[in-house]
Amino acid sequence: RAMAERTGLFGESDPIREVLVKVDQIAPVSSSVLIEGESGTGKELVARAIHHLSPRRNKPFIAVNVGALPDSLLESELFGHEKGSFTGAAERRIGRFELADGGTIFLDEIGDVPHTTQVKLLRVLEERSVTRVGGTQSIPVDVRVVTATNRSLKESVERGTFRSDLYYRLNVLSIYLPPLRER
Repeated sequence: RAMAERTGLFGESDPIREVLVKVDQIAPVSSSVLIEGESGTGKELVARAIHHLSPRRNKPFIAVNVGALPDSLLESELFGHEKGSFTGAAERRIGRFELADGGTIFLDEIGDVPHTTQVKLLRVLEERSVTRVGGTQSIPVDVRVVTATNRSLKESVERGTFRSDLYYRLNVLSIYLPPLRER
């Protein structure tokens, strides 16, 4: 009950109890988390709960639906851009990774990220820094990455549409959210 009040996650069924126990175990650790489950199962709620129960709770929680952003805007949105780096870049823009510094970034529908952005995302995870689009300066970021997908990323890796090295970086800890009909 207390867990439900602290996280906004409610449920009495065994599958939901398992999810709540996992959230409680995962929250204090700063490793990347991959949340898998059908659309509408509450993946963002789980991501917020992980953040809320973590030592990063007083820092930003930044949610980005990467699947909803056009490829042309995605990198600028995530990593920021320098003034004049492309047509329409009238001023410098701070990316979501920088905004999430010290906190958690939640990347929803990670399976939709194009290959070129996957490469840059991997670099950010490895180097713990971002370079804005059109920039040369490396900006350190301390961010916990929580991602979600409504399809099997493992299958995407097998098909060659998702990088295996990025998959293993994102899938350090994982939570499967059962569909509502199984709760």
